[in-house]
Parts: sequence; C-alpha cells; structure tokens
Amino acid sequence: MCDAKSDLNLDLLDGMASMVDKSLMHLEQENSESRFVMLETIREYGREKLKESGEEAFAKRAHAAYCLVLAEEAAEQGVVTEWLERFAVEHDNVRAALEWLTETGDAEWGLRLGAAMFRFWETREHLAEGRDRLAKLLKMPKAGAPTKVRARALFSAGILATGQGDYAAGDALVKESLDISRQLDDNQGAAVSLNALAATARTQGRLADAHSLLEESLDLWKELGDQQAIARALSNLASVLRLQGEYLRARALCQECRSIFRTIGDQTGVAWSLDYEGDIARDEGDSATARSLYEQGLAIFRGVGDRWGMAGTLADLGSLAREQGECAAADSSYRESLRIFQELGHMRGVARLLECFACLAAVQTQAERALRLAGSAAALRQHIGAPRAPADQTRLESLLDPARKSLPEAAATAAWTEGCAMPTEKAIEEVLGSGASC
Repeated sequence: MCDAKSDLNLDLLDGMASMVDKSLMHLEQENSESRFVMLETIREYGREKLKESGEEAFAKRAHAAYCLVLAEEAAEQGVVTEWLERFAVEHDNVRAALEWLTETGDAEWGLRLGAAMFRFWETREHLAEGRDRLAKLLKMPKAGAPTKVRARALFSAGILATGQGDYAAGDALVKESLDISRQLDDNQGAAVSLNALAATARTQGRLADAHSLLEESLDLWKELGDQQAIARALSNLASVLRLQGEYLRARALCQECRSIFRTIGDQTGVAWSLDYEGDIARDEGDSATARSLYEQGLAIFRGVGDRWGMAGTLADLGSLAREQGECAAADSSYRESLRIFQELGHMRGVARLLECFACLAAVQTQAERALRLAGSAAALRQHIGAPRAPADQTRLESLLDPARKSLPEAAATAAWTEGCAMPTEKAIEEVLGSGASC
C-alpha cells in the first residue's frame, strides 16, 4: 500500500526504520508481530499532505485492496483462531476501508469485504457493527444487482440479525439471499441459506418448517456431492428430530454423519456428532450413555486442540452432572468451561456459563446467588446484543423459578438487580472463587 506505484526509490523497511529513528513513529510488539504505530498528530499531518498530493484516493484504494485480499484469504480458512486474532488487531484498518468503500459507492469491493468479514464479526460478537455496515453496503445504488456477492452479503446480514434475536429481519435477508441463489442456479448458496432458515425455525420452535427446510438443504448437498456438508446437514436434521421426540431416527442420523466425518478425516466433526448424540441420550434419561458420549467427544476435542468444542462439551457435562445431583462434578466442569470461554473472549459462552452456575446455585437452594448470577448473565447478553433463544429462555426461567419463589418478591428483585449492575469480571470472580456441594 505504501509503495503501490513502486515510485519511492527506497527499501520500504529502511524507510520505516528511518521514520522510527526520527520519532515520527514507533515500533510495538503485538503478540509475535511487530507493528509500526504513528502518533495521532503525525497521522493528521500525513493525511493533510496526502490530500495536498492529489493521491489520497489512490492510497485509500490500495489500502482497501490490502484489507480485501487479507479478509478473503481469512474467509477461505474458516474460523481459525490465528486469523481471528489477526483481525482483532486489523479491525480499525478494515473499518477505515469499509468507510471509504461505502462513501465512494464501490459496491463490488464493499460487498466482498463485508461478506468476508462476516465470520469475524459473528464469532467475536461485533453483531451490531457488522449488521450496520452490511446494511449500508447493501443499500448502495450499485449494490442491487442479483449477484453471488450480494447473496453472500445478505446471508451474512441475516445471520447477524438472527444472532441479535431479530428473527423476522434475519429471515427476510436470508430469504432474499436464497432467491438470488436460485436465480443464479447456485445450489451451494441455496443449500447454505436453507440451512440458516431451518436454524431460525428450530430456534423459534417451528420444528416442522425446520425439518422440511433441512431435507431440502440435504438434497442439494447430495446433488453437489460435498461429503462434509452432507454430514453437517444430517447432524442438523438429527437435532430437529431430537426436539420432535424421534430419538431413534435422530440417533441413526448422528451415527451416519459420524461415519462420514471419520471417512473424510474430520475429527472435529466426529467430536460434535458424539456430543449431539449425548444430547439425545440425555433427553431419553440415559445419563450413563450421555456421559460416555460427551467424554468421548471431549477427548477428541482435547486431542485436536479445539478449545471451542472443549468448552461447549464441558458445559454439557456440567449440566448433566447438575441434573444428577452431582454438584461438585458440575462445578468442576463449569469452571473449566468458563475459563476457556473467558480466554477465547467469547462473551456469549461466558453468559451461558454464568447461567449454568445460576442453575447450580438454584439446585443448592442458594436463591439470591442464583438470581444474582442470572441477572449478571442477562446484563451481559443485553450488552453484546445476543439474547437467548425463546425456548432456551423458557427453560432457564423454569430452572430459576424455585429460587424466585423461595424469596420474598422484594428480595428476589433486589438480587436480580444487583446482578444486572455487577461487572462481568466480578461475577466470574465470584463463581471461580467458591466451591460447590449438594
């Protein structure tokens, strides 16, 4: 970007080192990477000079091109921790590039960059920001053509809206993406959109709709011959069948998808299928089988170093133990899960574990603690704009109901209010600093 025209007639790093020597910028260490940082006053001076040179648009386009290539390379890798960390550092650069592309009406590059940034925004919980930026890009005059890149941007915006609990807007965006994919005979895009619509239907309790949409998505994946996608579709269909009470068929689909994952060497897929089959056994009341399946999945997650999977399965093991009255075991699993989510910076995971600890406190007849922790989790979810799904919220309320009823209304309200005002870090310290026993 700094020498896009190759007209500086000097080695770029030598030039940067010279600026450091003259205190025009300084060198900082970001993890294992060195980065040059400029004082804001120097930056403003440089911007003025850039405008005077008449090359501001060229420089900003070169900067946007760098961000676009970097983001699309990352998107091809999927959700990889090292890329997430890289974009946490580069986020301001991407913001600047998106601002410029939006201001200049560059729909092609803008939509591509927005779609490529989607997984970072979703995983790192920049839900509102990502949705807002995509909305601006999609409204640009030249962004209306029914292209694959518009379909991807619509899909991304729809998933972010759903993550905020805005299901109607999310469905509308994903349906428009699906329509475009069908117009373009893009079966892969259509299959992905159908799966997203099914996920929203499942979240809202529209299980028949979810089932139908997943069957359609699965048929498309089979036509495309994508074995990994077929296995994931089977797993998603199994989750709906479980909610419909069709445990036998749900288990068979889990085992079928696990066989595919093993064949293609996807160990993470194998681990998740074990976890989901554990959910089926748990729903059936077979706690021994559920525990065995969860533990098998956890061992694989540990083996491949998948910390997201580890945290999720540990939470499931903790809840299973809580349901069996094994409070110490539940506390231990919850603690490890919470620490991992905290290290990953995944605040939805942190909120989930605070809710788990709240339910554990309710089991231990620690009513005020239960409501305080639940209040803290609710405040955190409100802060990041990621509410619980309706069915999950109903289930949580039923688990906390005994704690509410055991206290005078004023005391229950006070405990909840105290939790809502409690900093998340303090709530974490509270649960990690105490033990549990039944």
